[in-house]
Amino acid sequence: MKIGILLSGCGVYDGSEIQETILTMLAIEEQGGEYICIGIDSNQNQVINHITGEEMSEKRNMLIESARISRGQIVDIKNIHPSDLDALVIPGGFGNAKSFTKWAFEGAKGSILPEVKLFLVNMANVGKPILGLCVSPIVLGKAFEGSQTSCSMTLGSTLEDSPYDIQSFSDELLKTKAKVVMKTIKEIEIDLENRIITAPCYMMNATILEVKANIDLAMKALFEMLKF
Repeated sequence: MKIGILLSGCGVYDGSEIQETILTMLAIEEQGGEYICIGIDSNQNQVINHITGEEMSEKRNMLIESARISRGQIVDIKNIHPSDLDALVIPGGFGNAKSFTKWAFEGAKGSILPEVKLFLVNMANVGKPILGLCVSPIVLGKAFEGSQTSCSMTLGSTLEDSPYDIQSFSDELLKTKAKVVMKTIKEIEIDLENRIITAPCYMMNATILEVKANIDLAMKALFEMLKF
């Protein structure tokens, strides 16, 4: 099985969440699959100093930055087709909300990169499963906004501690006409009809072991879905 991993850069505050990405690679191989990293040849909308949390006055390219995580093995989204993959995973990270979409700046009103929207819609149209980790359901919500696809997804739970306002995130996601379900770090949401799986990961206050277990649970569900 060939599983795409869609990356927005390198680093939780302005790109893809590195730990979630690496754990995704590991989980795919542990399930007997092969991963293909995918990036976008476009600049990030923001670059953050990960020590201070402050914005930096420089430009970084998502494709080049993502290649740091993938050890240089990465494909431009323009050069890959859903037929090349059996499924797709989108790790978390603020690149989802700052570069794939403008959610971080405008909420649910923010736009989504056309090439990202097109790729996700095409994946869904041919029935290829998509696994969204952490905050990535906002990308799926924007991709399917205005279509007949109304996905059931999770961004975490208000019943457990989170570094983010889960309720506000969920309320905004509802504006895209997605269905939002509360799930803890020990749970995942499976939308069988639309072949979408989502897992909270670092949207919750979680250890790396808890995030690994959450990703492993989601990946097992993804490979089970691929049997049908």
